[in-house]
Amino acid sequence: MRQFTHEAIDSAEFDRQKALYSPFTQSVRELLDAAIRTQVDDDTIREAQLAIEAVTQRLRARQLEGAYGVRYTVDGRGQAWGNPVIGVRNAMAPPLMIHTDPDLRCWSEFELGAAYEGPPGHVHGGVSALVLDHILGEAASAGMTKPNFTGTISCRYLRGTPLGALRAEAYIDRVEGVKTFARGFISDADGHTVEAEGVFIRPVWARD
Repeated sequence: MRQFTHEAIDSAEFDRQKALYSPFTQSVRELLDAAIRTQVDDDTIREAQLAIEAVTQRLRARQLEGAYGVRYTVDGRGQAWGNPVIGVRNAMAPPLMIHTDPDLRCWSEFELGAAYEGPPGHVHGGVSALVLDHILGEAASAGMTKPNFTGTISCRYLRGTPLGALRAEAYIDRVEGVKTFARGFISDADGHTVEAEGVFIRPVWARD
């Protein structure tokens, strides 16, 4: 398993990189949405393809080997920027901004558009599971210096989750040794659409 890594950058450099990559990734996110919903003529599609391929080639001139990983700055700020739920540099991510209340309950308000559609007008069930797995994991690790990882998670789909404005919440139900049991849900303006419960386990290397 690839380990968490530490980068020799301070908060100022962290903020500079975030300010650079956040709008860049949002532009790619907008491109994904536009590519799904465009109805322009054939010639425009071909021109756009050539332009995108040219930009991609420029970006590949210098890149990481493999995945981005999870990094921490010298002052402990996390950079899970390749993450498909919260990643600053991942256009697949909605992204969610996770908030943690004093009682360690985690929540996020976000929007899912055309790129996340399963049934017409509704969020793909796998995307709902992805969001819930992440926010339950955040809750299970809230207030701790080391993470807990998903052991099992189960989702109960109450009804279709419509595309658009949504909210996800999660909290710790109980802790039994190295296992943390968490619960959560996704909701729209009319109430819960998906509920989930999971067991999150402290890995061996993080138990000391």
